[in-house]
Amino acid sequence: MKLNSSTKRALWIGAAIGLLNVAITNIDISNRPIGASTSYPYISGLVFDLQSSTYFKLIDVPGSWEMWFVLGGFIGSLCIAIWTKKFKLRSVPELWARCQGKSSIKRLAYSFLGGFVLILGARIADGCASGHILSENMEMAVSSFVFAICVALSYFIFTKYFYKKG
Repeated sequence: MKLNSSTKRALWIGAAIGLLNVAITNIDISNRPIGASTSYPYISGLVFDLQSSTYFKLIDVPGSWEMWFVLGGFIGSLCIAIWTKKFKLRSVPELWARCQGKSSIKRLAYSFLGGFVLILGARIADGCASGHILSENMEMAVSSFVFAICVALSYFIFTKYFYKKG
């Protein structure tokens, strides 16, 4: 059976995420699930000098680790975009402009609102989608499968509505 390049790439990515998850959840390395959302309140705690708060003390160790995880994701994505010559700095992407107009202010407002809702939901759920879907699905948690299905359905419904002009 011959695999096409997209299938091979998906298998390599899946294997890499699996190995990353095994390494990260290892008790000798970090003993934490894959996640990113704790890094944001951690950074806010550092910026606004809230290190003595009860919440900051709870997130101190995982937050500092996850901050490097988020930074590494950003740097890795930037390197790939530059390497593949697909890096473009623009405030309004083409798909957005086609479906929602060319207003930078509207784009920034929606981005801020979406990011705020996303991080608020992650804090309420006690973890982000990457933690719930990637780590907990690998642990075969039923709640994580339900969460993943709800995220996928929400994504499809919202994008169909939001990008209806495109």
